[in-house]
Amino acid sequence: MSRGCLPEKVRVSIGSAAVLELTRCRLDARPTTIYLLTYHRGRCLANCGFCPQAKGSEGRADMLSRVTWPPFPTGRVISTIRDAFRGGVVQRVCVQALNYPTVFEDILSLVKGIQSRVEAPISVCCQPLNRGKLEWLKEAGLERICIPLDAANEKVFDMVKGSAAGGPYMWEEQCRVLEEAVEVFGRNRVTTHLIAGLGEKEREMVQTIQWCTDSGVYPGMFAFTPIPGTALENRPQPPLGSYRRIQTAHHLITRGKTRLERMTFDGDGCLVDFGVPKEQLKKAVRSGTSFLTSGCPGCNRPYYNEKPGGPLYNYPRQPLPAEMAEIEKQMSPLVVR
Repeated sequence: MSRGCLPEKVRVSIGSAAVLELTRCRLDARPTTIYLLTYHRGRCLANCGFCPQAKGSEGRADMLSRVTWPPFPTGRVISTIRDAFRGGVVQRVCVQALNYPTVFEDILSLVKGIQSRVEAPISVCCQPLNRGKLEWLKEAGLERICIPLDAANEKVFDMVKGSAAGGPYMWEEQCRVLEEAVEVFGRNRVTTHLIAGLGEKEREMVQTIQWCTDSGVYPGMFAFTPIPGTALENRPQPPLGSYRRIQTAHHLITRGKTRLERMTFDGDGCLVDFGVPKEQLKKAVRSGTSFLTSGCPGCNRPYYNEKPGGPLYNYPRQPLPAEMAEIEKQMSPLVVR
């Protein structure tokens, strides 16, 4: 397929499809980004243990994390995106990609096709690409790129998406491409994803958050979510208290309020002090901002790693007063002591 030809179909997250009026479904929280997924008849060439799209997965082929992604004609989708942006309904388009031989051609043509019709910031989340392809995407109008690390360290990475998992990815290569992407797109125009609860210690996750921030890469935080049919379907989600500590550390580090070296961890690698004055910590927690979905600007990903009935790991909107009271209980005694 030539790079100028739009793919016939593209998948759209069910929430985004509802916002675009491509389908009907109840929305407890409206997505503020339109999430697309490249259409491919087969499964992904990668074998990430948490992903229903993995080549070894027995899960539903129309799912990514907890979300279903029905396919629609690409031209129709782009037309509805244009209308949604004209109406001020959404803030960004995010194109996510499986790994298959012609995926780059599909990504590039989608970026060009959207950019030529819609004045919207576009993000792409995909496997590592060489420098030439990164530059092509930037020239095509791509604003931000995401290369997901997912894991907090090399050992966990290898177990869940590297050679031990039967996947094609390597930790050092993933980190190198992130650094190269920063050279191409600029600092804070590159994102990665980190998933808490894959077997890392809190200290290891915070260390990787600090590395990303120092490197000019913004780390989006997610909680591991077990999906039926995946290799990790029997693994539990991380404890909420642990995830709240990591979210708070993420908030403070990415805003330059503290650093890993100022923090204190116990013998199990759990956070016991954030390295900021107590009043500053209380203010950061009680703002609620730490617990919102983190990622590209305008991204809220409703219910990507939790059920609408809760418990919510990433809030797609400002937590309600009762929810903030519960969060403070989960954070205690760090907040109140």
